Amino acid sequence: MSKSSSSAVHPIKSEEIGTQEENLTKPMSDLHNIDPELIQRMVYDALVWSSIHGLLVGDKSVQKSGKVPGVGMVHAPVALFPTSFPESHWKQACEVSPIFNELIDRVSLDGEFLQDSLSRTKMVDDFTSRLLDIHSKMLENGKREEIRLGLHRSDYMLDEQTKLLLQIEINTISASFAGLGSLVSELHRSLLNRYKEQLGLDSGRIPVNTAVNGFAEALAKAWEEYSNPRAVVMVVVQPEERNMYDQHWLSTVLKERYDVATIRKTLAEIDEQGVLLPDGTLLIGDQAIAVIYFRTGYAPADYPSESEWRARFLMEQSSAVKCPSISYHLAGTKKIQQELAKPNVLERFLENKDDIAKVRKCFAGLWSLDDSDIVKDAIERPEFYVMKPQREGGGNNIYGDDVRKSLLRLQEEGTEENAAYILMQRIFPIIAPTYLLRDGICHKDHAISELGIYGAYLRNKDRLIMNEQCGYLMRTKVSSSNEGGVAAGFAVLDSVYLN
Repeated sequence: MSKSSSSAVHPIKSEEIGTQEENLTKPMSDLHNIDPELIQRMVYDALVWSSIHGLLVGDKSVQKSGKVPGVGMVHAPVALFPTSFPESHWKQACEVSPIFNELIDRVSLDGEFLQDSLSRTKMVDDFTSRLLDIHSKMLENGKREEIRLGLHRSDYMLDEQTKLLLQIEINTISASFAGLGSLVSELHRSLLNRYKEQLGLDSGRIPVNTAVNGFAEALAKAWEEYSNPRAVVMVVVQPEERNMYDQHWLSTVLKERYDVATIRKTLAEIDEQGVLLPDGTLLIGDQAIAVIYFRTGYAPADYPSESEWRARFLMEQSSAVKCPSISYHLAGTKKIQQELAKPNVLERFLENKDDIAKVRKCFAGLWSLDDSDIVKDAIERPEFYVMKPQREGGGNNIYGDDVRKSLLRLQEEGTEENAAYILMQRIFPIIAPTYLLRDGICHKDHAISELGIYGAYLRNKDRLIMNEQCGYLMRTKVSSSNEGGVAAGFAVLDSVYLN
């Protein structure tokens, strides 16, 4: 939503939010009235299915669980039932995915736009500043990414009042859960088939989830474009990664289906072991790297020392295909999202008017803190806004009265720190009954859901090789929770039940 149409933003008041169960398809609205004994049998079956199919994460209570595979495993947090979602909005989200893929690619090529848009943020956000410095050096050196690979996830919520599907953000780095998300859809189909008579639900309404296959295919094709059969794909990981099984699903499909080998390295290990040859080849030990796939590097905590920054710069200088490159990473920042929502900015990157209209329809209200009218409204009605810093991952956004307090503090201090934030319209999705399964314990609650659509994009110079929507991720959390990260402990993995 552009600044000029800001007057249209009047999300429903908090007291109007009910249980909205009547809006769900008939069978799904009655979940909390299912026989408790049936629920317990389904829970048992879900836990068995998850264990034998690899729907697993590391157990926080086991020290080695983030380092040693097979030690301290627990089922991934999941919803027991898929979440009802309108088919028309599902199709809309899938249809717009390739357009967003293309948009990110076009934005990434406009170095001036990235640098200008983030110039004020750079002054007050050290992390963004370091990323921009690397980007500047690449521009100065005239380095162009000929082979460009994007593995994205665009996240949406369905606003109950307006019935609009609104984009929360687009993730251009470390878009997680392609592996486990694909499995949750299979789990739910299995449960609905097994208990078909008792539930009366149609497993065919759960869309097939091809996320892990789509991402693996894109990585394999990027490896192929690099044209060095002895080179490998390097997955850049955190020193302790309890979500390693999601990542290993991708590596396994890459090896079994495409015979492409992967290695896993931390940023510190890359700094220690990495060598850049004169021709741009990146060697880790004696292995040439064809594709660098980041599953870390998106937050300040991922760079505890200069070693990690050296590794990031070293990789960026190399000829390896980077997923994401520094410019793709910057194109996914909150500030760029807000800039793209301004009037006439999309037209800088997209020619097709229908495509522009489809993308713009997904934009929630997004504003910089320079907009004094919006800031004034947010101080008076903070419940209708979310304040977002330039940070990825769950747990960073500011809600409710904290929005008012933060804005007043920034006004009082009068510094440039307000450039580190944007304001976004708060979306009020449907609240629906659900069963959440975590650590083997199931409890019923009322929840809201967020739909993520995965996209894979691959281009070699002017040749488009792949631009596809490839699967989805549904995340569900109790309606009283503001944050939505599964790995951060706020949400559970879910799937879609089309209505």
